Amino acid sequence: MTEAPFDEPFQRFQNWFEEARQKEPNDPNAMAVATVDAAGRPSLRMVLLKGHDEHGFVFYTNFESRKGRDLLENPQAALLFHWKSLRRQIRIEGPVSPVSEAEADEYYHSRPRQSQIGAWASQQSRPLESRFALEKAVAKYAAKHPIGEIPRPAYWSGFRIVPDYFEFWEDKPFRLHDRLVFQREGDAWRTEKLFP
Repeated sequence: MTEAPFDEPFQRFQNWFEEARQKEPNDPNAMAVATVDAAGRPSLRMVLLKGHDEHGFVFYTNFESRKGRDLLENPQAALLFHWKSLRRQIRIEGPVSPVSEAEADEYYHSRPRQSQIGAWASQQSRPLESRFALEKAVAKYAAKHPIGEIPRPAYWSGFRIVPDYFEFWEDKPFRLHDRLVFQREGDAWRTEKLFP
């Protein structure tokens, strides 16, 4: 596969991502998302990338979850894609903003019906008394929406991370890894190599 131009991180990401989709056995779109709350406490979790282009990287969640609250209070995030089978990773950092209502609606209605019901039933990140309580909530919302379109909960939407930093890391022999950084400067990208 031809490498993207040295000064353009989005096509380079796309090239690596496509290769991961062909070769990574499980969830090539899995990414770690790091957030920081209003008190400065960091938190990290895995989510699935649901869209990306030159405007940013999108994932969906409950805005009342811990990551949702973190991002609404402190709209900055770091992402990490790690493809073990390819011995590559990409770090991305940047500001975050909610996706539009139309984008959230479109993605929500593309999900399986049970996943839409799950968005209503799960009080994400809050204490759960038992598995039965969750199953009961699922049954309640399934009965409430037996047919027809299920509306998207107001608290369920997406975030877009707009990169101002990329680091492409590739494993090399003897731990002499290749690290290429793209740092946004206005409308352009400054590039540099880093020592491994």
